[in-house]
Amino acid sequence: MRSYDLVIVVRPSLEDEERKKLIDVAKGFLEGVKFSKEEEWGQKPLAYIIKKEVAGYYYLFQFSTENSVPAGFEQKLLTNENILRHLLLRTK
Repeated sequence: MRSYDLVIVVRPSLEDEERKKLIDVAKGFLEGVKFSKEEEWGQKPLAYIIKKEVAGYYYLFQFSTENSVPAGFEQKLLTNENILRHLLLRTK
């Protein structure tokens, strides 16, 4: 079984409802995975300006799957304009 850590940084200007919907959509891209940990880190300043934003709202997800991450998952994150950055790491 493969384990992954995923950190997503979203625009802080989004309302709480929009932010929750965006995170649910991002989690929906990961079909067939088992989430072991979900943390909302809150708003933090960015090291540099990204898409005219000086801060970001951070989320951490730890999950495991029998197979690799679904094809096109990272591309879907990249095409969403409300996701400033993401980092996907295989931990085991």
